Amino acid sequence: MEEFPIDVTPLQFISTYFLVVLSGILVFSALSHILYQKRSPTSMISWMLSIFFLPYIVVPLYFLIGIRKREPKNKKEYVKFDDVCEHSLYKLDDPHYAFQNLLEKNGMPPATKGNTFELITNDTEAYDRMLKEIDQAKQSIDICTYVFQFDKMTKTILDALTKKAKEGVQVRLLMDLVGSLGASFNQKGFKALKEAGGEVAFFTPILKRPFQNYINLRNHRKIYLFDQTTLLSGGMNLSNEYMGEADGSKRWEDLLYCLNGDSVYHFYHIFQNDWVYATKEEERIDLKREESCEGESKVQVVPSGPDIPSDALYEALLNAIYNAKKRIWIVTPYFVPDENMIQALVIAHHKGVDVKLITPKDSDHILVDLARSPYMRELDEIGADVVLYEGEMLHAKAILFDDLGGMVGSVNFDNRSLFLNYEVVTFVYSPQFIESIEAWMNGLIVNSSRGMEKPSKVREAVENIMKVFAPLL
Repeated sequence: MEEFPIDVTPLQFISTYFLVVLSGILVFSALSHILYQKRSPTSMISWMLSIFFLPYIVVPLYFLIGIRKREPKNKKEYVKFDDVCEHSLYKLDDPHYAFQNLLEKNGMPPATKGNTFELITNDTEAYDRMLKEIDQAKQSIDICTYVFQFDKMTKTILDALTKKAKEGVQVRLLMDLVGSLGASFNQKGFKALKEAGGEVAFFTPILKRPFQNYINLRNHRKIYLFDQTTLLSGGMNLSNEYMGEADGSKRWEDLLYCLNGDSVYHFYHIFQNDWVYATKEEERIDLKREESCEGESKVQVVPSGPDIPSDALYEALLNAIYNAKKRIWIVTPYFVPDENMIQALVIAHHKGVDVKLITPKDSDHILVDLARSPYMRELDEIGADVVLYEGEMLHAKAILFDDLGGMVGSVNFDNRSLFLNYEVVTFVYSPQFIESIEAWMNGLIVNSSRGMEKPSKVREAVENIMKVFAPLL
């Protein structure tokens, strides 16, 4: 009687046995980690179902993309904010007190007064402003973007940055590796900037540290900082797809905003933390603060992501929805909320709050469209206002709460932005902002249709399957 089958050698048997045992250990480790981490029940179920059906594919993916918060002792340090503001707002009679207090209790910097805030909704105006601020910079230019593509728009931007670097201005350009993958593979376009003294870096290069990075935790922030006094931010990345000359190019609908005042220094801390992690440079905070409190806007900067110890932004949004009295208007390209968020919106509508979701009729991601549809139908069925923008791809992110204020920035209304990516938003509490953002939103509505079409049985089945796996997207 043979000890092994005819076609199986002892070495093959041992190898197979080893792989089975290793697979079992990895599956057990992944399941244990899922149960150990602070996750929503929906997210836990999604990962566990995926591991059950496709263990050999999902388990490696989980260890690559499934881990949220980093431990600061051996990963990216948490963002810390110095007490650089003498104009923080923390008064019991302030109508925004409860909201601001919630954020501050979560470690966020306080709201500040005296800021000037300008909303830029035109792609050509955004491009002109970017070039203007680069040209006027005297000391430093710090840029963080998710997407950087080599095209005619960024060629002009790079030429302008190179010119400033030659003049002795400190120029630092930080890009996310995944969002700017093409630029990372072909970096010849940065040669002139580097030779002029500019610095170029990519956030978490996978090939250099494949087992130290979580490739799912991407830097989605947009920070364009000039002399530490003027900030441009919003949803616009650096490519001709977002901004550029008025040459007939069809660009995405997006937002940029310009900020001056004390709150700009909070963006400097965020950028500096990202830069130090990406480059491994020595930590240094070199603030060149100037007294200037002439603006009329109350502003609060809120970063989110693995370098923030709590889910402050998520808590703030949930709190704002539950406390809304008049309206919640949401503009987002990707609407894949968790159960808490969708339930809060349903309750708000039942209380008589004007719940309005403005989102592209068709986004640039078919899987996201399939995953978002059940949530959009749920809102549509109860009578909430589901507005489908029919122009170019709507990439802007903004939320308007009653007549108290609103939020603009880089965060989408989905699990990835709220729980995985490095993001940053600005809450603005001023009548001027409310007026400008409301007018812009109403402009979107003019070019939109309303309501969801009834899906076919096949589409509905696919959508419901995608809804199960939505927390993984």
